[in-house]
Amino acid sequence: MSKKIFYIYNPKTLTYERVYPSLRQRIIVVLRHLFIGSILSIGVIVAFYFWFGSPKEELLKMENEQMQTQYKVLSKRVDAALEVLNDLQQRDDNMYRVILQAEPVNDEIRNNGIYNPSRYENLLQMSDAELVVSTSQKVDNLARQVYVQCNSMNELVKLAQGQEERIKHIPAIQPVSNKDLKRTASGYGYRIDPIYKTTKFHQGMDFSANVGTPVYVTGNGRVVETGWQQGFGNTVVIDHGYDYKTRYAHLSKILVRKGQEVIRGEEIAEVGNTGKSTGPHLHYEVLYKGKAQNPINYYFFDLSPEDYDRMTQLAENQGRVMD
Repeated sequence: MSKKIFYIYNPKTLTYERVYPSLRQRIIVVLRHLFIGSILSIGVIVAFYFWFGSPKEELLKMENEQMQTQYKVLSKRVDAALEVLNDLQQRDDNMYRVILQAEPVNDEIRNNGIYNPSRYENLLQMSDAELVVSTSQKVDNLARQVYVQCNSMNELVKLAQGQEERIKHIPAIQPVSNKDLKRTASGYGYRIDPIYKTTKFHQGMDFSANVGTPVYVTGNGRVVETGWQQGFGNTVVIDHGYDYKTRYAHLSKILVRKGQEVIRGEEIAEVGNTGKSTGPHLHYEVLYKGKAQNPINYYFFDLSPEDYDRMTQLAENQGRVMD
């Protein structure tokens, strides 16, 4: 590489004259170039970091995004687990404990200590604190609910072990074959009377079925009433003992006699359209100590949690009874 040569214009002679810079001037030029180069380099590096970030920052950003995704997935899984657990709790309180005459688990026991904000103060300093705290609360809630439910199931097992004979007698299946639940016509509660068009309390469940469809007794017991009853038409009443009775109404044919002992699942009659009825169906009641109970809580041998929810919805959506 050739050495640079410098010239300066002389206005007196109107010529360019060669200039020989001193060592000091040369050093100053070099330092100036180095300074400008350093400034430009720093500017480029700063701009690069500003727009693209450092490799370490990019790595941290990627890890943070992965953590957010994992927390969101975990949150959805916990939600699904809580939903399943809620179904189990509903069956526990509304079916198992009804059958075994045990008090439902108190909500305060299920939720004790779950919503304590001080437990999550150390998480508030984290990035994405809201997501982390929310997910942590759900996990704690699930853990607490599972613990309480395990204790509840242990209690129910102990209650059931001492009541094996009683459980054989308690109504526990649907009175007609209804695996697809399509025969669920109307549920327990206030409904519109099909004859008088007024709101009345329906103290049983109606199952739509063709005349002659088999009717099954829902628990072991003894036949205490057979024959015609006002409004109910041909009727069978079973005394199951333990303060339980069941009524089967609007029958076309009665297959048992008064005083006869029957076993759960035994055919006792056939569906009909007798009495105050607007179409072939079975009217079914569960009575405990003489008071009508919601029969949907007495199908625990028949229904899964999903079927129980579905039947509840079907029964609630039917606006009128058939008798």
